Amino acid sequence: MDKLLKRRKQELQSFKDYLGKKDFSKTKEIPEGIYTKCPGCGELIPTSTLKDNLHVCPQCHHHLFINSQERLYELYDGHQYKEYYRFLDTKDPLSFPEYKDKIDIAKKKTGMNDGIIVSKGNIAKTKVVVIVMDNRFMMASMGSVIGEKITRGIEMATKKKYPLIIFSSSGGARMQEGIFSLMQMSKTCNALKRHLDAGLLYISYLTHPTFGGVTASFSMLGDINIAEPGALVGFAGPRVVESTMKTALPEGFQTSEFLLDHGFIDLIVERSQMRDTLSKLLTIHGG
Repeated sequence: MDKLLKRRKQELQSFKDYLGKKDFSKTKEIPEGIYTKCPGCGELIPTSTLKDNLHVCPQCHHHLFINSQERLYELYDGHQYKEYYRFLDTKDPLSFPEYKDKIDIAKKKTGMNDGIIVSKGNIAKTKVVVIVMDNRFMMASMGSVIGEKITRGIEMATKKKYPLIIFSSSGGARMQEGIFSLMQMSKTCNALKRHLDAGLLYISYLTHPTFGGVTASFSMLGDINIAEPGALVGFAGPRVVESTMKTALPEGFQTSEFLLDHGFIDLIVERSQMRDTLSKLLTIHGG
C-alpha cells in the first residue's frame, strides 16, 4: 500500500512538473463556431447538435435563431420548394446617410437582397405559399422591398387559391425609408383583406422578435396566430413601454406565453412540432 501511494505521489509530481514546463501560449484555441452558448441556460452546446435539433437548446429548450432557408428546408415535403421575387433589390429612395453601406454589408453577410423569402411548395401534400422573414438582414425591418414581396406573395396565394403562411421576425418599419416603409403596412393589410374575402386560409407564425409596424399590420391578422416559445412580440419594446408608462410591467410581458394568456394568439408550438402542427391545420382548413 505504501509503495502504491508513493508511486501515485511521484506520478502527480511528474504531472505538475510537466504543467510547469508546458508553454500554453502555443496551445490552439477551439475554433470559432464549434460551440454555441445558449442564451437561456448558458450551456455550451456543440453547434452541430444545435443544428440537428432545429437550433433549440437540448438542455432548456430555448429557441435560438434559425435562418429562413433552414426553416423552409425543414417545413416542405421532401425539402423541396420554389423561391419567388428573389431579385427584387433594395434601393435608397431618400438618400438616407450610410443606408447604402448598411445594405451592402447585409447583402454580403446573408447572400440575400433583403430580409425575406417568398416560396411555394407542398406541406402534407397541400399546395401552400410560405413567406419567411430573416432578421439577419437589418433585423428584417420592413422597407419597400420586403413590403412588396409580402404583397406579391399574398396575391399569388389568392390568385392560385392556396393557403398562406407568414413567419414574422422583424424590428418593425425601416426608418431609412420613411413614408415608403410605413406605406407597406396598409399595402400588406389590403392584400390580406382580398385573401380573406376569397375565403382562403392565412396562418401567422410569430417568432422572436416581432415588433413595430410588422406587429401593427399583417403579423397579427391570421385566421390562426401561432408563436414559438419565449418569443417577444409587441409594438414598442418593454423598456420603451415601461419608461413611457412610468410603471413596472407584469412578469413575462410581451412573451408569447403572456400573449396566449391574454388571448392575442391561439397556440404556442415548439419548433420540433412546427411541421406536424402546420400539416394538421392545412389538412383540416387548407381546402
